[in-house]
Amino acid sequence: MARTNTYFISDCHLGAGYIADHRAHEARVVRFLDRIKDSAAELYLLGDILDYWYEYRSVVPRGHVRFFGKLAELADAGVRIHWMTGNHDVWLFDYLRHEVGLDVLRSATTVRVADKQFLVSHGDDVGYQRPMYRFMKWCFTSRLCQMLYAAVHPRWTTMVATGWSTNNRTTRRVEDEEREKLESARELKRYVQQHHQRHPEVTHYVFGHLHLAQHTQVDGADVVFLGDWIRQDTYAVYDGRQLTLQHFTDDNPT
Repeated sequence: MARTNTYFISDCHLGAGYIADHRAHEARVVRFLDRIKDSAAELYLLGDILDYWYEYRSVVPRGHVRFFGKLAELADAGVRIHWMTGNHDVWLFDYLRHEVGLDVLRSATTVRVADKQFLVSHGDDVGYQRPMYRFMKWCFTSRLCQMLYAAVHPRWTTMVATGWSTNNRTTRRVEDEEREKLESARELKRYVQQHHQRHPEVTHYVFGHLHLAQHTQVDGADVVFLGDWIRQDTYAVYDGRQLTLQHFTDDNPT
């Protein structure tokens, strides 16, 4: 089978404390990767693939062995893998780049896929973001803050980070979460409209972060919100002709 497809996936949140069966969750993502290994030319992981990750200079967190192993298998088979950091896996540095052979992307990037220009983004680094969120993002990416954080024993930082993530995900009301998704989607569509006017050569936009699965058009540009792998199991694929949003199930060969 010819490798002609480019796949996009985000927001798996592997290892999240609010997911009941971590092993089954990881296995589902691995089955997806196994299914695309013969058709994928490129794979874009657009952030929050891991629910928490801090990569120290000489040690790495435990877990995710089967997932990392499958990424390595794809890379060894010739699939070009690009991992864009999100707000949960922002502290991904060079370990996987060296061990797996993938590229690490840190912000919204315009890339050529086949003969088209795509803008890919986790979704929290373009358009309007609340001032407090921008401040937190600055703290997470500050080299000084990272050095101070790394100086604290992982026993405590891991407990705080995973607890914060779980609390944030489980205490919000469903209505508030859905309203925030739609508001953020409107802001990103406004961003697409403005960006596409300045850069008409960019014809496709792919975003993660929102946990919203949606494929739409904005002023002639193709826009996909990737959804998540907590409840939706959705991903996008570009086959050289069209970009589609698809749902993974074990009994669906596509």
